[in-house]
Amino acid sequence: MLALGKLLELTLAGREPCEKVQLTPRGVKLHWLADGALLVSPPPGQDYGLDLLLSAGIHGNELIPIHVLDRLVRALARGDVQPRGRLLLLFANPAAMRRMVRQVEHDLNRLFRGEHADVWGGEAIRAAELEALVGGFFSGAGRQRRHYDLHSAMRPSRLAQFAICPWRECEQVSAESLARLNRLAIEGVLLQRQATSTFSAMTATRYGAEAFTLELAEGSGESLPLAVTQFEQGLYLMIEGREAPVATHALPQLLQISREVIKRSPRFRLCVPTDIENFSPLPLGSVLAEDDGMRWVVDEPGARILFPMPDVAEGQRAALIVVPLERPEAGL
Repeated sequence: MLALGKLLELTLAGREPCEKVQLTPRGVKLHWLADGALLVSPPPGQDYGLDLLLSAGIHGNELIPIHVLDRLVRALARGDVQPRGRLLLLFANPAAMRRMVRQVEHDLNRLFRGEHADVWGGEAIRAAELEALVGGFFSGAGRQRRHYDLHSAMRPSRLAQFAICPWRECEQVSAESLARLNRLAIEGVLLQRQATSTFSAMTATRYGAEAFTLELAEGSGESLPLAVTQFEQGLYLMIEGREAPVATHALPQLLQISREVIKRSPRFRLCVPTDIENFSPLPLGSVLAEDDGMRWVVDEPGARILFPMPDVAEGQRAALIVVPLERPEAGL
């Protein structure tokens, strides 16, 4: 295998490759740009106009997305996957990946859209570097721009795999975008209603990319969950320009955030089982959380819980209350 096919090994070891540019036997160009960053270009005459950014490892302990990206890099290097567009593949937070921790100093996925300028440390430097790499990648005019930032929710979910759609100021999410997510075995899409500083929010707002944070299925043991395998199969078809049509009735379920539950003191308590699944229904009138005299009572019909994390730092989000949306006739 080509040395650049071992990008994950290079990244975890903190080493630069001896050869920064290599060609696969089928003429695909692999170009090492920086720590954890690989640019993939199809042979001349085989580019159908897609710029696809795939990132994983923003949180260094989310292993399934890291393995998915590693498998793709190896498949490209072997010639098993023949791209018909340009790819930028990023292991986003090498320092956290080497320690197998969520973050070293700061949550990297909260440092984009200029937020890195207000903090110190390695993750702030990395956020600026990632923004520069993405700026160079998305510099071409007249090309389709997509970004899938791969994550793992770190707990079981009623929806095996789901996407988070960043807020867009002037844009609707198209049925075509949702159909593409369906081909990737994504069962639900959470629509954000305010601006954030995540990686996918940066690429969506700054470059107009079709950008989503994708939460891949959790699994146990060494084998990948079936939903993740289905995601890989759909991704390889997309990269090779061989996507199959999808019926509109099969589009993912749409949800939106109703409320955030913020931890405000050491006395904060989530009143749900510690092993509760993402998207578990919340009974009307039930108490979701308590904190220093404050109570969060569920008053939304159809409410579900997402990302329950009672051990976060004070001032951070400890859970989300989300509700399903009715699908509109056109647009979102």
